[in-house]
Amino acid sequence: MRREHHARLPRMCFAPARKPSACLPSALAAVWIAGMLVVLAAVPAGAGSDAFRKETKRTVRAHEKARAHVDRLRAENAGATEVRSAERRRKAIRAGLWDALWSVARDAGDPVAVDPSGRAGRCPAARARARSRAPEGRDAVWTAPIHRYRLSAGYAARGSRWAHRHTGQDFAVPSGTPVYAVGPGTVRATTCGDGFGNQVIVRHPDGYFTQYAHLSRIDVRKGGRVAAGQRLGLAGATGNTTGPHLHFEVRITPYMGSAVSPLPWLRRKSVQVGG
Repeated sequence: MRREHHARLPRMCFAPARKPSACLPSALAAVWIAGMLVVLAAVPAGAGSDAFRKETKRTVRAHEKARAHVDRLRAENAGATEVRSAERRRKAIRAGLWDALWSVARDAGDPVAVDPSGRAGRCPAARARARSRAPEGRDAVWTAPIHRYRLSAGYAARGSRWAHRHTGQDFAVPSGTPVYAVGPGTVRATTCGDGFGNQVIVRHPDGYFTQYAHLSRIDVRKGGRVAAGQRLGLAGATGNTTGPHLHFEVRITPYMGSAVSPLPWLRRKSVQVGG
């Protein structure tokens, strides 16, 4: 399944005809977004391409800047038309990023793109006795993905273990430690077999995705709804890892290359994570 978005550019103008200058910001934004997406599509779409990685990083930053702009408008009680216009610009940026990364993930055989249910790869499916239940009254409360932990490798860390900068936050815990959904959402993927080992990806109501990797066991299935604090599985050391831990990521799309710094994202949900 490729898309869960609408790849449309924002309307050029919402201002009355008697104020033509008010059209300029939307028009310039539309031209900028269109140009950026053309460049992203034109860069060789190889997972190992430095040019492609640089362009996706630029697009991720542009999306986060657009998201922050929407948040500011809402906090300032801006007009509904202005908020909708800003939100359309944000979604247009995400749409271009989504399509480019999906294409790369598909060509690379990323299980999130080609086998999100894990069935073709014969991933361990959650059995009835292992499935978790949603905690009572927790849907509106966000939480940390692990309750007792030690923070290890952080977002954007350098090291010999990664070809490039680290894309998530690692929580060092013993194997078998319960791993929880940080917020309400829908399970987008439950996969295995690549460097992330057994992993779960959850889509949240705000459109962001969270990834929980290197699990020893998965307790949910693709398409299932989860609540904040619901157990997704158990931490482990599957995939490429030197020891048991949870690799936690926050992404703009389900695919690698769209990660954002996870701890500030959690703080926006009133979740404090410390080491």
